[in-house]
Amino acid sequence: MGFRSEPRSGDMQRILIVGLGNPGKRYARTRHNVGTDAIEVLAKRLNVSLKVGRDRAHIAEARMGNQGVVLVVPTTYMNESGEAVGPLARRYKVTNPAHIIIVQDELDLEPGVVRIKIGGGLAGHNGLKSVSQHLKTDDYVRVRIGVGKPSSKEHGADHVLSSIPAAERKILDVAIEVAVDAIERIVAADAQTAMQEFNGR
Repeated sequence: MGFRSEPRSGDMQRILIVGLGNPGKRYARTRHNVGTDAIEVLAKRLNVSLKVGRDRAHIAEARMGNQGVVLVVPTTYMNESGEAVGPLARRYKVTNPAHIIIVQDELDLEPGVVRIKIGGGLAGHNGLKSVSQHLKTDDYVRVRIGVGKPSSKEHGADHVLSSIPAAERKILDVAIEVAVDAIERIVAADAQTAMQEFNGR
């Protein structure tokens, strides 16, 4: 499942790399926005700036090696993420879900753990639900950044939207860098290769 598909009409199939989160200063640096944070780190590494695009997202076009990529941070709220991802996939003619990488927070993983997953269940994640509805598939690649479980189900929203203790924030900042390493590996090789390297850590 490599990304090196045949270029059509001189343009190589691009990969969409999307970081899920909520817009606005109020949600910046919360657990729910680690996906957004990862895209910002990747943009810095690639020396590109995210700019306001047409499809309810900040986007940056770039190259990783010889692969064209589009970095995406939806400006929708988390549970409407698909309203940005669906139109962008159509605009960039990304029809293969293997060419869509979604970076997200994951309650089912301990803080700081990074795991790659292809398709499968959505674990109640509203951002993923919206993306799947608009793409009409669950088969895209996910880079999951663990943020840990809240003390009880009722505290779920508080847990992902409230400010984070400094010690945990340090752990998440390291995890975000690891997640970006994982994205780079997925693009350079493929998701299966990256899973073997990162999921055992």
